[in-house]
Amino acid sequence: METKSKAEIKKTFQCHEKDSGSAGVQVALLSYRIDRLTDHLKANKHDHNSRYGLIKMVSMRRKLLDYLARSDQTRYQDIIQRLKLRR
Repeated sequence: METKSKAEIKKTFQCHEKDSGSAGVQVALLSYRIDRLTDHLKANKHDHNSRYGLIKMVSMRRKLLDYLARSDQTRYQDIIQRLKLRR
């Protein structure tokens, strides 16, 4: 994902105009942060504190995706496709 602002990401993945915290938006924002942190860790291999934060973010995204899969299968498939995530 190319560099985007949080507002652009929210606008792309929100369900309605005032949506800022639905599971889809949270997954998109976490994916953006995970991508940026992964690039950082490629350059800074010994930054173990950031690696721990990355693991927590991946776990949080996984939990949100599991929730979406249980509650709204079509939205889950849409988000997986748009973010190009494996599952």
